[in-house]
Amino acid sequence: MDKFVIDQAEGLRRLLAREGSRVVAVTGGAGSPGRTTAVVNLAAALTAQGKDVLVIDECLGPRSVCSQVGGVRGAGSFAAVMRGERTLEEAVGRHALGFGVLAASRDNRAQYTAAQLRKVISGPADIVLIDAQLDAEGALSPLAMHAHDVLIVMRIGAQSITDAYACMKRLHFAHAIAQFRVLANHVANASDAQTAIENLAGVASRYLSVSLESAGSVAADQHMAQALRLARCIVDAFPSTAAARDFRHVAAELPHWPMRPAVSACSPATARAAAAFGATDEEHEAAGHAPADEPDGALQAGVQPHAAHAANAAHSTLAANADSFVAAVTGVHPAPNATSAAAPAHVGWRTDTPAQRTSPQHV
Repeated sequence: MDKFVIDQAEGLRRLLAREGSRVVAVTGGAGSPGRTTAVVNLAAALTAQGKDVLVIDECLGPRSVCSQVGGVRGAGSFAAVMRGERTLEEAVGRHALGFGVLAASRDNRAQYTAAQLRKVISGPADIVLIDAQLDAEGALSPLAMHAHDVLIVMRIGAQSITDAYACMKRLHFAHAIAQFRVLANHVANASDAQTAIENLAGVASRYLSVSLESAGSVAADQHMAQALRLARCIVDAFPSTAAARDFRHVAAELPHWPMRPAVSACSPATARAAAAFGATDEEHEAAGHAPADEPDGALQAGVQPHAAHAANAAHSTLAANADSFVAAVTGVHPAPNATSAAAPAHVGWRTDTPAQRTSPQHV
């Protein structure tokens, strides 16, 4: 394509883009789904694609962004910016690959006003990625509540899928979040990952009226561990690997994620997934799923072969029937008169942030 046309298209996208940074809070369920690794690799890939990226690191300690990858020069702190001791530009450290890093422990965050918090995430960066640390109740920090998108990182295994659903449920009821993105990490088969995400979307739509859309998947790659041992990210250290290509693909799509209804009951695959819970054996078979007493029920569809033992162990909580699954994962039994209808078609993406939705002034 002619370079002039490409430049024109990019200019038009910038004119139509939302003012300020696009803010994405990245989190996940219990265990180690690879959230911080995803943040670092997406930051590196976005920077390589010409985006100005700021990573806000809420997960301080041995698993923090700064600890995982070396090369961050002069990383300052969120508190120093809030106290007025340093400007945002002075506090942000720069990784050797070009993206910025700001350490922002969620301790004592409640003392800051919404205006102060917005100052941090409304700077010159095109994309702000928050490595979000959830509290004991599974809620976002006041800073992460200003995110436009909440990205859940999960692996395709029985326990990880359960944890991801529980994480979404807590976030939904804490902040009235009506939509999530899901990134399947460390997957053996992209098709299986997509099937599992569609099934999870069906359950989330049916029981939470929450929209869920796939952000993509990242292949399991033996070079990931080697990159971590070198204090590098795989996008930089081993750019030709499958995982590096997947991260670049997700990064290329991220700036253009639309604010529109995500996977819903209108999708045949999702409708089948939603119907699979609580259905009779005949309905399971008609929908292309195994009966409920089999280990590969609705959420198990697409679980990788190497997770088969975990799937069998968890089948009583995931695949027995809808009531037991919801009770086990959410701690709440469905209402006696609850129907199997999926969420209304209008349930979808919103342009306001969790902070705005929980504000007393927000209606």
